[in-house]
Amino acid sequence: MRVLVVGLGGFVGTVLRYLAIGLVQEATGSISFPYGTLVVNIAGCLLVGFLSYLVEARSLLPEWARTAAFIGILGGFTTFSTFANETVLLIRDGQGLLAAANVLGQVVLALGAAWLGRFVGYQLWR
Repeated sequence: MRVLVVGLGGFVGTVLRYLAIGLVQEATGSISFPYGTLVVNIAGCLLVGFLSYLVEARSLLPEWARTAAFIGILGGFTTFSTFANETVLLIRDGQGLLAAANVLGQVVLALGAAWLGRFVGYQLWR
């Protein structure tokens, strides 16, 4: 049953990732920088931080829902493997500055979003 929950959550997260990346890339009109991946990673980290606070502090979700949310949906939604590959491709294509901007943006903003998510969760449910 747990595998089914993760698989269904992964399906949902992956479809959401595909749609979000497409919308962001289309909105920016960029083909040279992976803005869609950046936005998805930041949003995913924000949600992970927010939900993990609620789970830890409020025991909000039952185990099956935590599994579906964290491993399934958010695991399918966040795209660090895509981030890594896109960074390597930028380096390969001689775009070292864009590669560095991608790494700094993904790491710094993702960590900040995870912290912000936990902070917002704390502020809303303290």
